[in-house]
Amino acid sequence: MSAIEELKGLRVLVVEDEMMICLLFEDMLLDFGCEIIGPACDIGRALELAQRHESIDVAILDVNISGQVVFPVADILSRRGIPFLFSTGMGAAGLPGDWQGYPILQKPMTMAQLADTLGSTIRQCQS
Repeated sequence: MSAIEELKGLRVLVVEDEMMICLLFEDMLLDFGCEIIGPACDIGRALELAQRHESIDVAILDVNISGQVVFPVADILSRRGIPFLFSTGMGAAGLPGDWQGYPILQKPMTMAQLADTLGSTIRQCQS
């Protein structure tokens, strides 16, 4: 099964405040056959969705949402056992020590990079 085929039907929470990147994520995810939850463009909405939405399969979390860090959202998802990846232009160096080792999608990204990172994030959680 290809990386894109394994993503079909996934419900993906998107937390991203940059409109162009958000639209790019949406286009790519829809091309993969995913269902988009959100997007959440601010921390308040992201926290609400992370706490209350019952059918999230995986999440894409921009590290910096309008000057606020996304780690409280990551905490909620982690407690719920929902896999997630961080989306950042700074790479792993932009994450505090507690969050090192979590999957990272370096921005800007290609469709193949998004598919590969999402797929590996899901597989890591299943093993």
